[in-house]
Amino acid sequence: MMSISVGIIGAGLIGRKRAMALPKFDNCKLKVVVDVDRKRAEELAAEFGTESETDWGKVVRRKDIDVIIVATYNKYLMPISVAALNNKKHVLCEKPLGRNIGESKQIIDAAKQSDVILKTGFNHRHHPAIAKAKELFTGGKIGKLYFLRCCYGHGGRPGYDKEWRADKDLCGGGELLDQGVHVVDLFRWLAGDFDEAFGYTETYFWNMEVEDNAFAIFKKDNGVVATMHTSWTQWKNRFSFEVYGSEGYLIVDGLGGGYGTETLRIGKRKPEGGPPYEEIMEFRGPDISWGEEWKEFISAIKEGREPLGNGWDGYQANRMIQAVYESAKTGKVIRLED
Repeated sequence: MMSISVGIIGAGLIGRKRAMALPKFDNCKLKVVVDVDRKRAEELAAEFGTESETDWGKVVRRKDIDVIIVATYNKYLMPISVAALNNKKHVLCEKPLGRNIGESKQIIDAAKQSDVILKTGFNHRHHPAIAKAKELFTGGKIGKLYFLRCCYGHGGRPGYDKEWRADKDLCGGGELLDQGVHVVDLFRWLAGDFDEAFGYTETYFWNMEVEDNAFAIFKKDNGVVATMHTSWTQWKNRFSFEVYGSEGYLIVDGLGGGYGTETLRIGKRKPEGGPPYEEIMEFRGPDISWGEEWKEFISAIKEGREPLGNGWDGYQANRMIQAVYESAKTGKVIRLED
């Protein structure tokens, strides 16, 4: 069995979630945790009985590391990922894949040149209700696709406007790029590429230079439309993802934890009209998406194939996000060109 040695760069909330997924796999060993904050690196490393380091440059050059997980502020995702890829490391870069498509392209180009595996951290694909919805949709459960819509948000916390997500240089964008990037990735995963984007961004409540709310519409040339609202003023956490077709619908509500129990509602249209037939599936228990995503990534490395949610997917998600920013600035519909 192939043994995988892992280095995590970024010891914050997401770095810890990534670290927690590793012990479930006997063939994976967390070798080192890196953070510019020495205390934070040491604390996470101690929790998992491994080394700590403050210099990520040393770690990406180490011969005993196979995979680098990059879970830093958005500003540093590109330079660290590119350096790791140039040193022949497989890379899981936490979403978004850079602050913009220019940074995304530098990352995917480095992966191509080094012939290693690049994955964008899109763990939402691995939430069980979402994965089941994808399976049913692909199997034709709701017939011809008509439209998708999503509402995703939370209300922040005291001092949210002082955190790194409020600093445009560090983050590259606000709520649209933060949680919205998950939504557009799911739109693409189900419906494929879109052709047009239009949207608005607003800063309603938080004193910050990036948006705390974003509203977007994406359209395919065949008429399929996807609409989304992402918000940092959704005072009660909410995730609702809906897919409607000619024969019925699929509705995912909740992501577990503060977002409520994860459920999938499967609706079947009655030919004679009236309320549809409905089945509701519940997915209780801890969040398994991080572990499931890691398992799929390791399988991709072993099999020498592209992972689910690869570098190109990260680039395309950022392309959709960037188009909404351009639309909000110009008031125009933006064509999504390659």
